[in-house]
Amino acid sequence: MPRNNKTSLVQKIASQAYVTFPNCSTSAIGDNKTFLERQAELVTLLSSIRAADLRIAPPKKVSISSSQSSAVPPVTYMHICETDVFSMGVFLLKSGASIPLHDHPGMNGMLKVLYGKVNIRCYDKLDKSAGAESDTERQFDPPLMPFQGDDVRRAVLRSSGQFSHQSGPCILSPLKDNLHEIDAVDGPAAFLDILAPPYDPDNGRDCHYYKVLQTCKKSEQSGEDEAWLLEIPQPEDFWCGGEPYPGPKVSV
Repeated sequence: MPRNNKTSLVQKIASQAYVTFPNCSTSAIGDNKTFLERQAELVTLLSSIRAADLRIAPPKKVSISSSQSSAVPPVTYMHICETDVFSMGVFLLKSGASIPLHDHPGMNGMLKVLYGKVNIRCYDKLDKSAGAESDTERQFDPPLMPFQGDDVRRAVLRSSGQFSHQSGPCILSPLKDNLHEIDAVDGPAAFLDILAPPYDPDNGRDCHYYKVLQTCKKSEQSGEDEAWLLEIPQPEDFWCGGEPYPGPKVSV
């Protein structure tokens, strides 16, 4: 059962996100003591959120035809709130559904699983360094089309793991774990998602999709796995539907 507190937990999370990320576009945010303290408070709140607090639950198993199944979006989004500082909502993934590899330009984010399990793989693009193999000189199999050369980037696999409702939040920043792909494992899954600031194409925060062209040997400097990524249009088999948010009202 959801908690019966006067102020809902999701409202507390929204209020804390609002004070945590007011200047999150600044480059020094990762070293800011006040930010780190407020972020820790937000992590604590997120770690205690449950699906029941948002009045959602795993879908009941029903028998539907393949034609009906194909008409249901693999991913659904429940919008909770959005300000200039942050956006918050819930993603619902069907069993076996995936959110393709994508980025969050200049953005911070937190993801907390509410039910089910998801695998999350996080990447970061690497700077083009002198003496390194050029993105356009690398040979791939099958070969790239001529117009794709400028869309290839070297990246590093920062982390890979499985998250459930018992896990703490998965955190991304402008400089670390900024690209990720999410797969529902062994059934449907849902997670609460906070992005700060929200996506905004007019201010350089559009969502870009990628696919892994090739994995490489571990970096000699970091010991992390490297990969070559190709920026692609939004995959045709990925589409996100909308659904009303049934939980407590949130105001910020």
